[in-house]
Amino acid sequence: MRDTQLNTYKTQSAKRSSFETPCALCENANCLMKNTFQDLEESSLANEKSDIRCKKGQQFIIEGAPVNGLFFVLKGVVKVFRTGINGREQIVRFAKEGEIIGHRGFGTEEYYSIGAIALKDTVLCYFSKNTLQAALMESPKLSYQMMLFYANELNRSESKVKTISQMTVRERVIDTLLYIHRKFGDLRGYLNLPLSRKEYADYAGTTEEQVIRVFSLLKKEGLISAKGKRIGIPNVQSLKNEISEHNYFLGS
Repeated sequence: MRDTQLNTYKTQSAKRSSFETPCALCENANCLMKNTFQDLEESSLANEKSDIRCKKGQQFIIEGAPVNGLFFVLKGVVKVFRTGINGREQIVRFAKEGEIIGHRGFGTEEYYSIGAIALKDTVLCYFSKNTLQAALMESPKLSYQMMLFYANELNRSESKVKTISQMTVRERVIDTLLYIHRKFGDLRGYLNLPLSRKEYADYAGTTEEQVIRVFSLLKKEGLISAKGKRIGIPNVQSLKNEISEHNYFLGS
């Protein structure tokens, strides 16, 4: 299924090859590939990139499918998740422009341990596993940058696990709100990433009912405002104070 899906994407991408964005023209300053592009010009990597366009709600990585390569978010927002006990979805993170998707299985596992869905119309840069492995052998700079990336990812993951395990449900929900605000900012007074109550619960590791209950209390206390799926944070510092002892800025 994954191979068929990927071949479909490649076919669609080939039809739109004139619209692909060269790495040299990419505006994502924090993209690992963008930052090593001058070194990569000597290899064929930049020419073997494919652009994949996903509609809102479209899944482009299926959990358990063979690892065929890495995805970099050129434009859009992606939800990365994995299936837990009893088939319950656990959101691992939300990815935005310049971030990597599918890296946890690259080079170490045969199958993706996560799934990924576009939360809005999204453009992805795709590099095949074979192409990337060849580039890593050719480019010491790319290998070094990738090593630093994995080291930082491991440090953040370990710190987050330790911190979350010591948080109450209320604190985990607040941490989730601050994570979304920190990563996506706000738009006209509301978080710039509308999520359902279930998605908040799936990231915070709790239930939808508990998220609704915590949101209700936070609204009564004046710490948040709500309008449908949109959540506003009138005073970010007041919300930070609620979990200051847990080092709120760990997630990214």
